Amino acid sequence: MEKHFVLDTNVLIHNPQSIYSFADNIVIIPITVIEELDGFKSSADKKGMHARQVLREIDSLIKKGALKKGAKMINGGTLILYVNVKDLGLPLDLDTDLHDNRILGVAWKLQVEGNKVYFVSKDVNVRIKAEAIGISAVDYENQKVEYGKLYRGWKKMSVSRHDVAKLQKGVPLVVPEKSFLSNEYALVQAEDEPGYDAIGKYSDEEKSIVAVEQKCCAMGISPLNVEQRFAFDLLLDDRIKLVALVGQAGTGKTLMAIAAALLKTIGENSIYEKLLIVRPIVPLGKDIGYLPGSKEKKLNYWMQPIFDNLEFIMKRSISSKTNGVSTSDLTVDNMMKSDIIEVEALTYIRGRSIPNQFLIVDEAQNLTPHEIKTIISRAGEGTKIVLTGDPDQIDNPYLDANSNGLSYTVDRLKAYPIFGSMLLSKSERSELASVAVEAL
Repeated sequence: MEKHFVLDTNVLIHNPQSIYSFADNIVIIPITVIEELDGFKSSADKKGMHARQVLREIDSLIKKGALKKGAKMINGGTLILYVNVKDLGLPLDLDTDLHDNRILGVAWKLQVEGNKVYFVSKDVNVRIKAEAIGISAVDYENQKVEYGKLYRGWKKMSVSRHDVAKLQKGVPLVVPEKSFLSNEYALVQAEDEPGYDAIGKYSDEEKSIVAVEQKCCAMGISPLNVEQRFAFDLLLDDRIKLVALVGQAGTGKTLMAIAAALLKTIGENSIYEKLLIVRPIVPLGKDIGYLPGSKEKKLNYWMQPIFDNLEFIMKRSISSKTNGVSTSDLTVDNMMKSDIIEVEALTYIRGRSIPNQFLIVDEAQNLTPHEIKTIISRAGEGTKIVLTGDPDQIDNPYLDANSNGLSYTVDRLKAYPIFGSMLLSKSERSELASVAVEAL
């Protein structure tokens, strides 16, 4: 018996290609969903962009068959546009003037007619209503990963003291085949001598663990623990084009990313023309539109954590006089006026090609897998991208630790040589901040 999957609007907004995720079954799109997409299409944000993509995809399928009867899709499935949303016969006196209930009503009517129906939605409240009236309701899980088992980016290994000593001297340490992923780090400890260790990174070329320098800094910022040391190595390795730094507040992910980016943009051996830092606008509480002032002033409120990090790094760099950086014009204002640094909302970089830049995407946990893919595909020749975020702190109501784009990217790209990831577990902020993260 074929399965009927009735899709809520938020599923299509989450992933415009989601209609192809249900194998050779029947995908139902209620006309109410089309109306909602039509209402979103003029918006300049991600909702508008995804709505336009979905509508174009559906339009292309119209040419292959009448959607009311069913159009065949490339994956073998059938797409049906369900037009009759009157007289749905919903139980519990659910108000059919509400869009959610009309969409739910389509699933109800199909089930009453004897079909095997699943209602697919990212909205937990609507899924609860569906279950309450006897409809099987599921989250859209095609791009979900298990965050609790997310790739850490490093692990410990015990060897002889002799092997530790060799690694400290720069001699690669041969390890069993497939025991490490590309760019995975190792804390190599002596079996019989606690505290005697070395750090290294797995090299695909060497097929072994190669030494990583113990000391490192960028713009006066130095690592405070072994995870941060590994993260700095990823950030400063020009061969690695995409880096993900995952961790709770206070682990230093954004600060380290900006420090490394500045070094690579204005340092003595700089290789990038510009530092571009973007954040998705998913405010905690009221929307950015409630803030006073012009667009630029509104964005400054939302981007303030980035400016705070930039100012802190500038002061540290000037006081430490490191990395061969000229400090005469080393101010945030000067570098932004010179177009060396650009801080922007993610919405306003859509459609741009980004060549020869160091791109930092902050708060990446608030992006869908599709959005992350879109950003990465914008990278031009010579660009490095760093994703930072905390999957435990998501403001997007339709994402969670398992379905967000940051977790998904780490899981899917962890074995690729041009990718590196580090899960940062230790907060280096105040004791009070650490307690807040752990206990509240």
